[in-house]
Amino acid sequence: MICLEGRVSMGSCLECDGPNPEYKCRDCFGSELHCSDCILSVHVHHPLHRLQKWNGQYFERISLKALGLRIQLGHVTGRQCANPHRAFNDDFVIIDVLGIHEVALDFCGCAMAKTYEFYHALHRMSDNTGLLVIKVRRGHDPKGIDATTQGECAVLCPACPHPGKNLLANWKDAPRCWLYRLFLAIDANFRLKRKVVSNDSVDLSLSSGWAYFVDDEAYKGFLDSKSDNAQEKSTCLSHNAVNMADTKPNHGLAATGLGTVDCARHNMKRPNAVGDLQKGERYVNMDYLFFSTLPHMVTDTLNISYDIACQWHKKLWHCMAAFPVSMQLLPAFKTISFFIPKFHLPAHIEECQTSFSFNFKSGVGRTDGEAPERGWANINPVASSTKEMGPGARRDTLDDYFGDSNWKKVVTLGEFIFFDIIQSDHHEAFDDLEEGLRGEYSAALAQWREQVEAWECDPAKPNPFERRVETVTMASVRLELARDDQNDIQTGTCLVLHEDCTPSVLISTGLELEEQQRRMKADRTGLSIHASDNQEGKILQRNNTLQRRIDTWTKLQELYMPSLAALRVNERSVSGGIAAAVTTPETIKLWLPSHIGRTAPCDTHLQTIEWKLRYAQAHDALRSLHSNLRAQTAILKYKDRNLCGQGANMRARNTLKAVEARLEAAASTYERAHKALVVLAPLVNQTGWHSSLRPLNRTDICSMTDLLWGESEDMRIEWCKARARAMRWAEEVELLKEEMRRILQFFEWHAQCWDEHGLEDALHDVVDDDEREGRFAYAKRQASLCRRLAESFRTSWTDTLALVDSFNDSLVTQQDKDID
Repeated sequence: MICLEGRVSMGSCLECDGPNPEYKCRDCFGSELHCSDCILSVHVHHPLHRLQKWNGQYFERISLKALGLRIQLGHVTGRQCANPHRAFNDDFVIIDVLGIHEVALDFCGCAMAKTYEFYHALHRMSDNTGLLVIKVRRGHDPKGIDATTQGECAVLCPACPHPGKNLLANWKDAPRCWLYRLFLAIDANFRLKRKVVSNDSVDLSLSSGWAYFVDDEAYKGFLDSKSDNAQEKSTCLSHNAVNMADTKPNHGLAATGLGTVDCARHNMKRPNAVGDLQKGERYVNMDYLFFSTLPHMVTDTLNISYDIACQWHKKLWHCMAAFPVSMQLLPAFKTISFFIPKFHLPAHIEECQTSFSFNFKSGVGRTDGEAPERGWANINPVASSTKEMGPGARRDTLDDYFGDSNWKKVVTLGEFIFFDIIQSDHHEAFDDLEEGLRGEYSAALAQWREQVEAWECDPAKPNPFERRVETVTMASVRLELARDDQNDIQTGTCLVLHEDCTPSVLISTGLELEEQQRRMKADRTGLSIHASDNQEGKILQRNNTLQRRIDTWTKLQELYMPSLAALRVNERSVSGGIAAAVTTPETIKLWLPSHIGRTAPCDTHLQTIEWKLRYAQAHDALRSLHSNLRAQTAILKYKDRNLCGQGANMRARNTLKAVEARLEAAASTYERAHKALVVLAPLVNQTGWHSSLRPLNRTDICSMTDLLWGESEDMRIEWCKARARAMRWAEEVELLKEEMRRILQFFEWHAQCWDEHGLEDALHDVVDDDEREGRFAYAKRQASLCRRLAESFRTSWTDTLALVDSFNDSLVTQQDKDID
């Protein structure tokens, strides 16, 4: 071993037999010596080995970096990049199990050079005279690259319906035609902007509408012809996407973002469905992208999701006439439905929330329409790079990203389609609800079913999910009273005794103080005997604030109700000085018109105002009771079915206590409102209100299997929603099973296409034998890839499909028993 510390009588290089070798490697097998050139060539594939150099007396450590070895990323080992970029300060350190290594690292700079410029640089290096004709071909198309059609290079979604590729031969005549609908989702992204850098004449794109971007020349030409079209304002809510489309700032930007049309169920970019936005989300841009991707589909039905669909769809067919015939919808389209994505839906008015909801329309399963939002999350990180690119480089780069994203989704569809059999709970919940309603609402059930089925067949029919009676709320009544005050001010009939307090504001504030008194009393009761100083301090601060608010309000009240001064004096004289000394704010009687009744004179206008507010307050309290009872039922079911252990059950009990507190508050509010209505109704000549607002017995507050009385409207809507939930989950199972079948058939179709390409290549006479063999091998490898993907998916879905079939059999058996 000691001999190895020296050169062991090796006078020549092992590789080239040159004299005086000086270098050896500690990590290579053997102790042979090499010259500097040979040691570098030997370690091209081993850049982290540890070298030693003979300094005349002993071996000392030396790095491969010092000998001139450079590690090139992005290329085959041993080959240099045409445009290398060294690591910062040429200082890069790698740590591995053998130690810490300083290396010379070069990053690949090919992608940093514009593809167009790089191609021409290579062309000039090949022949700087320009006489050499460079032939560009597609490997499996004898017609060459010029035969490439629009969108042909896009990766298609195997789960979407493609007639002639993955649909059954008789799909048009199938009874369940909703299984073959195409789901599209439209959206815009304002992160993927581009600065005014370069132009189309300098920075050309390698493709012109061959993948996901539309043909830029035709797109911009169409937009220029429609530049005078003004964006119509929203009639729903003040959607910025609609109202600010023409005013979005674009200083220094060539594109403010991207618009896109995606597959709504599988989140894949569609061919010719992506384009730049010059300002905001203008209809003309989104129309072009939508009609541009239509030629790539031949299905009969469309489900279109767009966060402003309620506005966008109104003039869509009128605008279609301005497009080329090739981009217009074919007459074969029979059914086109518009939806608003589920996350965006609550921002719309109530009419839109029922008319454009995925939850209520049949044949859509559990689609949410939010696929583009999930796609933007993956592409947004490249925004900082692409915004500095020229137009051609940016389009090619984003096309590559979209293609990569689509392909990653294709190979993971086996996991994506996997689902849980959770719909059984919704079927059971719906069956339980129907069973509970058969007693009191047996006659109405058949009528509700007929109404909802009629609406599903014809959306022009009355929508059973909408309330047909105008909902009365405290907010709507306050708005009505404020408008009355405004009219009085404009007509000069307003009699205001205080500049900051009208009669409606006085009574409304009194009801707020009454609610604060209830909360203060409940919080004081809930305070423990050994409360902390912090807890007592907060209660006392609220107590003082409430006392000051009541004192201020009573002074204003006596301006409008002068008789109250005498009532309060009598009250203090009857109660005595001792009781008055311990009076707390929550026990002070506010003497609203309903408290006075007929015991003292009161302005009829004030009584009418309180009656309106109390009527709305009672309805608000009833709705609160309904919603909290539903929440209580849901929590109890979830707790019984899913929770175990002391910690989880303790948290559930705490949640139930909070719900019970809200139920108690709603019940108390309703009882106060009902008591006031009973007093005020004869004073203001109001009748007929008892039918919807009955006296509340505490036994009426029970779980939602025994629903509150009187609310047939609520019962109909709740039944329709429960039915819709059960149907959507059942549809989702059928859609997923059909998508599984379509995926497998699409892969088989794709494999057969590659087999045909391989056969054509084998019979082709133009190419030489080596190229023929290479093209044939490539086609066979692609066909094998498609079949292996199909087989892996089929294997992973076997157990799931068996579980679904067994569940469906048990469900049918149970339904048969119920019918018997």
